[in-house]
Amino acid sequence: MNKPIPLHRHGFPASRIVLGCMGLGGSWDREPYTAEHVKQAHEAVEAALSAGINMFDHANIYTKGKAEQVFGQVLKERPDLRERIIIQSKCGIRFEEEGVPGRYDFSKEHIEASVDGILSRLGIETLDILLLHRPDPLMEPEEVAEVFQRLHEKGKVKAFGVSNMSAAQIRFLQSAIRQPLIANQLEMSLLKLDWLDAGVHLNQPQGTGVSFPEGTMEYCQMENIQIQAWSPLARGLFTGGDLSGQPESVRTTAALVSRMAEQKDVSPEAIVLAFLLRHPAGIQPVIGTVTPERIRACGEAERVTLTREEWYTLYVTSRGRNMP
Repeated sequence: MNKPIPLHRHGFPASRIVLGCMGLGGSWDREPYTAEHVKQAHEAVEAALSAGINMFDHANIYTKGKAEQVFGQVLKERPDLRERIIIQSKCGIRFEEEGVPGRYDFSKEHIEASVDGILSRLGIETLDILLLHRPDPLMEPEEVAEVFQRLHEKGKVKAFGVSNMSAAQIRFLQSAIRQPLIANQLEMSLLKLDWLDAGVHLNQPQGTGVSFPEGTMEYCQMENIQIQAWSPLARGLFTGGDLSGQPESVRTTAALVSRMAEQKDVSPEAIVLAFLLRHPAGIQPVIGTVTPERIRACGEAERVTLTREEWYTLYVTSRGRNMP
C-alpha cells in the first residue's frame, strides 16, 4: 500500500481514498442550498481531513451544481484549505431540457462552459483534474484536444482524465490530446466484480456474461492512468445495509466482512475498501458518504493489510461460486 499510485507520478500527492461530494448541497432540484447544507459540507471536509483524505471529487451535475456551491462556500470560509487539497470535477452529462432528452456532450463549447461554471461555483481559479463523465458517441477527439489545450494554457485546468471508459476509448481520445489522460473512474466494489471476472474468465464459458471491457485494467496500469472506483462501498450492503431480498452470496459476504473487521479491530467499511486497495493497480476508492462517522470509518482502510488468502476469500465468497 505504500507503493506510489499513478497520481503521485503525475505530481498530485493524493490520498488513497477520495471523498466524493455528490451528497452535498441537498436535493437534486432548483431549491437553494441552506446554511445547514454548508454546515454539513464543513463537517464532511473536516472528517475527511482527519481521516487523511486530501482529495475531493465533484461533478458539475451533482445536486444541480449545489454540491460545488456549498464546497465553494467552505473554501471561502477556510481560505487556507485550497492549497492543502486536490479538487477534481467532471463534465459531459446534460439533463433533459425543453423536450431534448438527457444526453452526453463533449463539444468544445459545452466543455469550456462547464469548466467556467465549475470554477465559478467552487470559487477557485484552477481545477486540479477534469474528467469527462461518460462516453459521448458523438465525440470528436480533435475537438476535445482543442478545448483541453485552451483550458490548460489559460491555467483553468491542470490535468485531464476520463470516467467510465474502456482502454480502446481512452486510446482513441489520447490519440489527439497533447496532455496525458491521468485518471479513469469506474464502478468497482466487492459487489461489482466484473473488473476482476473479465480477466479470470478469459477463455472460459463463464466469460460470455461479463461486460467489463477486456484489457482496461492492464492498459491503465501500463499507461500510469489512475483507476478510481466509484460506489466502492456497494451502497453499504456489506457494512450494515438492508440485506432483505439479497442473494445468499451478499449475505454471506456481509457476515465475512463483519468477522474480518472484528478480527482486525477496524470498521466493516475498512475491510470493503481494503479489498480494492490490495489490488496492484493502486485503485483509489471514491467514497460517497458525507456522514462524518462513516468517513472516518473509511479512513481506517489504510490500516488494513489483507493477505492473499484473505483477499481471495472475500473475492470468491462475493462471487458466490468457485474460481474456474
